Amino acid sequence: MLALKAATNTIRPLVTATKPPGNARGLIQSVLYGSEKAKEEGEVETLQHSKIVGRGKYIHAFETHRVKPDVVEQYQEAAEKYYTGLANDASLSVKLTGGWETVVGALDTYVHVLEYENYKGYDHSAALIRQSKEHTSNFQALLPFLQNRNLQLCQEFAFWASSPPHQKGGIFELRTYQLQAGTLLEWESAWRKGIEARRKFAAPVGAWFSQVGRLHQVHHMWQFESLETRKATREKSWTVEGWANTVDRTAKLTQQMDSSILKPLPYSPLR
Repeated sequence: MLALKAATNTIRPLVTATKPPGNARGLIQSVLYGSEKAKEEGEVETLQHSKIVGRGKYIHAFETHRVKPDVVEQYQEAAEKYYTGLANDASLSVKLTGGWETVVGALDTYVHVLEYENYKGYDHSAALIRQSKEHTSNFQALLPFLQNRNLQLCQEFAFWASSPPHQKGGIFELRTYQLQAGTLLEWESAWRKGIEARRKFAAPVGAWFSQVGRLHQVHHMWQFESLETRKATREKSWTVEGWANTVDRTAKLTQQMDSSILKPLPYSPLR
């Protein structure tokens, strides 16, 4: 590059900045972007955490729809057509785990959980769905009824596999925990022991940790006869040794907790 010196009209080359020595460049990059070693260790740690605590066989997609209050019936009809269409398509590597309406919590909110054969199955199915006129048409029929929607990809905890389809009746509770970053292993350790205290009184439906979407998030799902049964079950858990410690560790690892009561939709395999 050239610069014009105004006083004499003499053209002189600009001074070119020299590159800092290798050590200095490394220091600058570390400050601005994080060291390569730290980035590699962070990526490996994240991968190791998933391998240690995750079952690794399936990916579960949590699809959450916030529906306009005056069109919930039309939405439910359209949702049944779309999701049962996906579940009945033999060419897709997907199963419908369940579909629910929120009755306590964020009202007019519907949650569908789809199970894919890991990320390969998810990619394969997503591509086929986009190419299908039928599935695309069924999906587009949902859109006029929605206020917003969210998709999160999760993996099951190895010690807590999802329940197979069943019809037991009652209500479901979806508990969502926003963990402090880097505490997933501690969480898994606490609940691997704590789940036994709850299992004595209630059958757990499933537990997942997020991998894409809102990160550092854990979901637990339970099924109860009623809210009264839920209350009695939770009280009985306190009589089991070790449960108090699980609750204490849960509180210390969590930034935020949410509990929603769900009613299964008529076409839900879990209900």
